[in-house]
Amino acid sequence: MSSAVQGQLPLEGMPRRLYSCTPSRLNTWLDCRRRYRFTYLDRPAPSKGPAWAHNSVGASVHNALAGWWREPYERRTPLTAAILLTNGWITEGFRDAEQSGRWLARARDLVSGYVATLDPSDDPVGVERTVATRTKVIAVSGRIDRLDRRGDELVVVDYKTGRRPLTQDDARSSLALAVYAVAASTMMRTPCRTVELHHLPTGEIVEWRHTDESLVRHLRRAEDLATEAAAADERYREVVAAPPPRGAAREGGGPATVPAEIDELFAPNPGPICSWCDFRRHCPEGRAAGPERRPWDGLAE
Repeated sequence: MSSAVQGQLPLEGMPRRLYSCTPSRLNTWLDCRRRYRFTYLDRPAPSKGPAWAHNSVGASVHNALAGWWREPYERRTPLTAAILLTNGWITEGFRDAEQSGRWLARARDLVSGYVATLDPSDDPVGVERTVATRTKVIAVSGRIDRLDRRGDELVVVDYKTGRRPLTQDDARSSLALAVYAVAASTMMRTPCRTVELHHLPTGEIVEWRHTDESLVRHLRRAEDLATEAAAADERYREVVAAPPPRGAAREGGGPATVPAEIDELFAPNPGPICSWCDFRRHCPEGRAAGPERRPWDGLAE
């Protein structure tokens, strides 16, 4: 990242300590503050619902593609990708063994077809690589699916397996991808402005090339979210009683009982996405916002 970007970072309104976070944490705060509280503050965390089959597909595919690049050059073939996918297949969330087997076959086709488009000799700079950076406000880190070198620059590659087609706006507006680009550039001391979404179901690659200014905007957005979340975290710690000893189970696996002030500070954001929330069972507003989904309803069937 250029010195121009770092020089434009805001200096006012900084928290006393750097707010340590991931893009996922920031996006959770933005999407639903109650889910943020359940995920990051309540201890022990409320029990989650069952695993989602579409997440099992996504994780299996990501793991297979990461493993493929770790194989010796001569083994980087479509067959190896299919074998890795099969050996690492995650079966959670499917309706039954028949459905799991059907999706295993589909996922094998996805990974073998995708790697057939790759040059096995073109080793990435990183695979499942953790990167981190900091500003005057945040210390942010995350894991990149793949980091490529194209000429004199780096490119952030993110795999997608969902059924929804992607647009250029998905790449342009992604806070996570922008943060990864900044972090990769900082750590590798190499420019990184291009981010790519690789949609395996369609084979489409959606690219966005950031400018220094657009990266600054994303960092400022991240800092704004972090400043809000940090203040809420501190208030939570001030108001809510000390958590129970580690390992102690809360009756029923439910969320913590919190004062009205905290419940209001971490208010829910009801909407269609509530049907897919892991903590739906603990949120009356979320249950009222949309129908309950079965664990396999996210599959494109």
